[in-house]
Amino acid sequence: MTSLFKANSPQPPLAERLRPQNLDEVVGQAHLLGENKPLRLAFQSGRLPSMILWGPPGVGKTTLARLIANTADAEFIPISAVLSGIKDIREAVERAELTLQQHGRKTILFVDEVHRFNKGQQDAFLPFVESGLITFIGATTENPSFEVNSALLSRAQVFVLNALSDPELGLLLDRAQKLVATDISIADDVREQILAYADGDARRLLNFVEGLFNAAEGAQISAIDSAFLHTTMATKMRRFDKGGEAFYDQISALHKSVRGSNPDASLYWFLRMIDGGADPLYLGRRIVRMAIEDIGLADPRAQSMALEACQIYERLGSPEGELALTNAVIYLAVAPKSNAAYNAYNQAKAFVAQGQSEPVPLHLRNAPTKLMKALDYGKNYRYAHHEPEAYAAAVDYFPDNMTPQEFYMPTPRGLEGKITEKMAHLHDLDQRELAKNNKK
Repeated sequence: MTSLFKANSPQPPLAERLRPQNLDEVVGQAHLLGENKPLRLAFQSGRLPSMILWGPPGVGKTTLARLIANTADAEFIPISAVLSGIKDIREAVERAELTLQQHGRKTILFVDEVHRFNKGQQDAFLPFVESGLITFIGATTENPSFEVNSALLSRAQVFVLNALSDPELGLLLDRAQKLVATDISIADDVREQILAYADGDARRLLNFVEGLFNAAEGAQISAIDSAFLHTTMATKMRRFDKGGEAFYDQISALHKSVRGSNPDASLYWFLRMIDGGADPLYLGRRIVRMAIEDIGLADPRAQSMALEACQIYERLGSPEGELALTNAVIYLAVAPKSNAAYNAYNQAKAFVAQGQSEPVPLHLRNAPTKLMKALDYGKNYRYAHHEPEAYAAAVDYFPDNMTPQEFYMPTPRGLEGKITEKMAHLHDLDQRELAKNNKK
């Protein structure tokens, strides 16, 4: 086995050592790099447009940007939108101008995580993209339609990169094994678990197997089996595969623990999934759903808190963002529960789907013209603010030929307890009004 650690000669990470040096070494993205496909044609032509590479982590966005720079014989300036600001952009532009003046070479400005730049920062390099001083390449894991301003988006071609398939990841694993672990074998079931853990991410795969091979070398293991994988690398292995049964079982356990008002169990399942590698924003979306479905109007603050926790995570990332999501999980678990609004939505939706399109009653129609008024649009409409308690008692707001329906049945818990009291009071006002009208 070739040791990953050589005395007095530190080696770069395995992922860097296996970084492709030309297009033919790139694994995946055949829809862009295959014969007569758009990116390969752009490489071959030498006329490379400004572009945005959109795809999940570890699929080759940075690698492609570097290869583009090498192919075009251009200066390559990488900056990270997470760490850089206007000052860094200005310095990159000055460097590009100097390179053009002194060497006659163009510059490719690669902006990683470009979605993290605000509008002002994106606008800062727009004039230099337009002038042709720099060729802009942005990399993003987020939908550029939402995260990149329209002016920049209109001047860049968007290429969508896909997560690597298991066979493609397997090819990378073979390359890694050939480079550093030729005398170590990997059992087929272990190989499957490693590929599942990588979840389409080449960098994740290579970082993991680098540690795995190091552990095998340290333990003088020549064959990696499932037992070695789970005992030696337990802290790094995911406890579920994304989209697998165990993943959804744990989501179900989290949701039901929140619904069951158990904050401790809710925390356990939430952090178990975080520890297992679940996307925190995916969990955030599920937490928002819990607030809507299981708490509803019993405590409307739960929905706001869940949404704000997602926004905080998007802004801060880990670990601060995870703490915000934790706060939301605890709050939802201890909040009063009601699925009344959720049930009302489902019942009303089903009712509308199976019913006919009944016309709007005349007294509820708008009457902006004389003709409409002549046709009795809005006639006898009672303006609620002119009525006692701002409530027009005994008015029917359903279509004329439809029996009034009751979809929303609030619970006595939390704010819905107050809503229940108010609805009971309004119902009493309706009955009084009806009784008064019957006496006339």
